[in-house]
Parts: sequence; C-alpha cells; structure tokens
Amino acid sequence: MTVGAALDGVATPAVGPETKLELSPAVQMQFMRPAQLEKAIREFPVAYVPFGLIEWHGRHLPLGNDALKAHAILVKAAEKFGGVVYPPVYFHDGFARRSLVPVLTDLFERLKKTGFRVILGVSGHNVQGQIDMVNEALAPVLADKTVAGMGLWEITLSRGAESNTDHAAKWETSNMMFFYPELVDLSALGDGPLAPNMKPPDGIGGQDPRKHASVEVGRRNVELAAHAIGKKAAELLEGLPGGRGSSSQRVIAPGHWWMI
Repeated sequence: MTVGAALDGVATPAVGPETKLELSPAVQMQFMRPAQLEKAIREFPVAYVPFGLIEWHGRHLPLGNDALKAHAILVKAAEKFGGVVYPPVYFHDGFARRSLVPVLTDLFERLKKTGFRVILGVSGHNVQGQIDMVNEALAPVLADKTVAGMGLWEITLSRGAESNTDHAAKWETSNMMFFYPELVDLSALGDGPLAPNMKPPDGIGGQDPRKHASVEVGRRNVELAAHAIGKKAAELLEGLPGGRGSSSQRVIAPGHWWMI
C-alpha cells in the first residue's frame, strides 16, 4: 500500500512498506545547532517532551513503541506549527514517583529558563498514571503563570473514528507501519487466533493488527493527532501575557546557557 492522499489541500508523500517516513532533524533538539535553537524559540517558543517506556508490544512491534510513537507525532506537529521536540523520555509512572517527579520538574524548569513558554509532556503510554506524573512535575513550573503547559496522551485531543489508540493492535501497529515499517513484523504473529484482551501469549489489546492495521490508518491517525497537538500549543501560547512575542530566551552560548 502507498499513501499519497492530501490533507487540507497539502499532499502527503507516498509511503509504502519499504519506505521510512523522514522525521525532520530541524525540529529535534538533539540535532540542532545553537543558532537554530535560538531561532526556533523566537518564532514559536514551545517545547514538546515525548514520554514512553520499554514494554511488551506483541511479538511484532518494538519494545520502545510508546516513546517512538509520541516522539514521531510531536516531530510532525513541530514541522507544521513550529517548536522544538525534546528527545524521548523513557521513565514512566512505574518508577518511584517521589524520586522521578523532582527530576522531571528540574527538566521542565530548565526548558523554561531556556526561553520556552509552553511545555507539553506527551505520552504514548496510555495510562492515567503517566499523565498524572507529568502534570505533577509541571505544576511548580507553571505556578507563576509565565509559562503554560499540560500532560496529555498523543490522542487526547484528536480521539475519534480516525484517531485512537490500543495496545499493539490496529492503531499502534498502523502508527509503526507509517513511521517505521522496517520495525514491524506481522509474520511474527503467525496465522492462528490471537489471545483476547491482553492475555498471554500475545498480550495484544484491540483489533487484530493482521486484519485491521495499515499504513493509511497510521497516516491519518498521525496527521490528526499532530495537528491537534500543534493547535493546542498555539492556543496556549497565544493565551499567555504578551502572546507568543515575549519569550525571555537569551543567547544560547557559554556564559548564559550550557545544558538542559
């Protein structure tokens, strides 16, 4: 299957099972040079922080599925709306929150001091505890109301008939087929019936990916999710005092700034 349909009048590059969709390094913080980061903050001071974990996702998907999914969707959001995507964070709410939350608060504070005015913590691991963890860590950073932010799942703002999630079934498999087709091996599932409701030995929750997953389903899900997240970032930014034009970002250089 190839994909070449248009969304909102914009053509989408063809993507087939042997084609890996390119994720622009220009919006990923780890690939940016100082001047590029400065420019991005001046134009749209939004930091997207993807969260996930290492977890069983069937025999056919990578263990890092959740963070890979969230990160890639955020890159697509940043490509369209602006902003910068932080590298994936693989810590999750299964770790001791009393230890982890202060570390994440420190991360968010560092992003704030760098000049970001909106911080979105987006989890591909769709459990409430992950969002609670992100929001708890964000709370002291947002307290002075000079920045805005929130924790959300990748489909919180786009959930519907064409945008949803599951566990290693139709939706998550489709996402990986769209972003990382070389990491998906449906043949590993065999051709027999799958165990229902996350039961061993398959551990898959949702519709059988062999029957229902496709590149096209993933493409549409990603487009809707990325658009909704980018739109929310813009709304939060415009709602702050001074709108998007009052970032406190300073020059990214020794003497002012060294690391996040």
